[in-house]
Amino acid sequence: MTNRPAGQEAALKQFDEELVSGHILRSVWKLAWPIVVLQVINGSNQLVGHALVGRYVSSEENAANAAIGISWMYFLVMVVFVSSFMQGMNVLIARFSGKRDRDSIGRVVYQTCLASVGLHVLIMAPLGYFLTPALLEFAQAEPAVREYAQPYMRFLFTCSAPMFLNFLLHNAFQSAGEPKTAMVLGVLSTATNLILTVVLIIGFGPIPSIGVMGAAVGICFGGVPTMCIGFYLIISGRSVIRLPKRKSIVPDWAIVREILRIGLPTGIQSVMLNIGGAILIRYIGEFGTSAQSAYTICYMQLFAFVTWVSFGVRGSTATLMGQNIGAGKTERGKSAVYVAAALGLVWAGILGTFYFFFAEQLLSVFNATEEPLLTYGTSLLGFLAFSGFFVSSALAFTGGMQGAGDTISPMVIAVLSQIVILLGLCEIFSRLDLLSLNLIWTAILISHVSRFTMSFGAFQWGRWRRVSVRTDYGNESGDVPPTDAEPEPATE
Repeated sequence: MTNRPAGQEAALKQFDEELVSGHILRSVWKLAWPIVVLQVINGSNQLVGHALVGRYVSSEENAANAAIGISWMYFLVMVVFVSSFMQGMNVLIARFSGKRDRDSIGRVVYQTCLASVGLHVLIMAPLGYFLTPALLEFAQAEPAVREYAQPYMRFLFTCSAPMFLNFLLHNAFQSAGEPKTAMVLGVLSTATNLILTVVLIIGFGPIPSIGVMGAAVGICFGGVPTMCIGFYLIISGRSVIRLPKRKSIVPDWAIVREILRIGLPTGIQSVMLNIGGAILIRYIGEFGTSAQSAYTICYMQLFAFVTWVSFGVRGSTATLMGQNIGAGKTERGKSAVYVAAALGLVWAGILGTFYFFFAEQLLSVFNATEEPLLTYGTSLLGFLAFSGFFVSSALAFTGGMQGAGDTISPMVIAVLSQIVILLGLCEIFSRLDLLSLNLIWTAILISHVSRFTMSFGAFQWGRWRRVSVRTDYGNESGDVPPTDAEPEPATE
């Protein structure tokens, strides 16, 4: 606690004690469901955009949808790299929340905001704008796809700063134990996003249709109102987070270095995975635009319901592990990871049933009813019905390791499974002149199984227990605040 008068401290929002005490299932559920709902809501923006473009933008072989999918895949490279700052921020906020140290939480949030905006505006935006044509060339995108993809991708790269700030606030609220706040803001953000997207893709009254670009405008600017609300909650004291009293545009390098040390492996991991995805799209591109459209719709949109929930589970396990370690209850955090993994398995089973038995109905939502697109998509969904079990479990254990500060083990595992194994198999099939879409779908399933196996083994091995995270920045007066946490008991 900080050295403030009792009345002043009481006026601030209190930390959630149930995240570090009480029944573990209740703690997991209390944190997980708002994060999962938020992931689904945020992800639905892209899904709705795809569905609307498929129905209202006329293009040969669904080229407009392929353009969105390829563009988004490249844009994610920037998203996940900037998000590596947020992963380091998440770990530190969770630790400081367990210690009940408001001053350090505020300083971490402020420094992450400065670093993220600076990286986006000064480096990533101009770099992405000028590299767009070369990236589309590398993806073997056909001229019909490039016509839609180039302006869409350039707009994402240059105008997405509000989206990043919104994402930062959501992560900060989650890690501080306020997932419902993040969820409510996510619902509002999605509502404004969808309104912009629908109006600008279809056209409404005097507002003309701008087609594919309507989806880009919705993604980039839909979150502006909720970004303002989020900062208002922090500034007004309606959150456990509060900004530091002394603010400067000069970075606090001690905090920035620790954020980078923790988060950079996650950023490298995510960049490598997205580069791997670009190479995979290149292999799939050998079978034409219909094959790329099938992958875009099935893997990047329909299977996203599994990944959204799995990312939510990962976020909840990371927060619970970090807060419980900060409170001196490491074994309780470990138990929470297993509980969260079980919840993820249940959800993967439900979705897998729909993928396997209702593939054609799901594809019809995106107007993917013509051959060979329908056959390609039905085949891929059959493989993804089983992949979900392994993805959801693997990400639960990934979150546990990352929440403890071990971001290197998940990085190595992801690179081995999603690049070495997946792309290695595709290259072997290609060199043997055996490459087919079904073999590519098989390689995707094998990579997911291997990721789960290695993630479970790494979590059991327990390198995360030996990772140290610096939390001695002190408050603004230079003092290191004491922790309220009780010593961890010998047994749980």
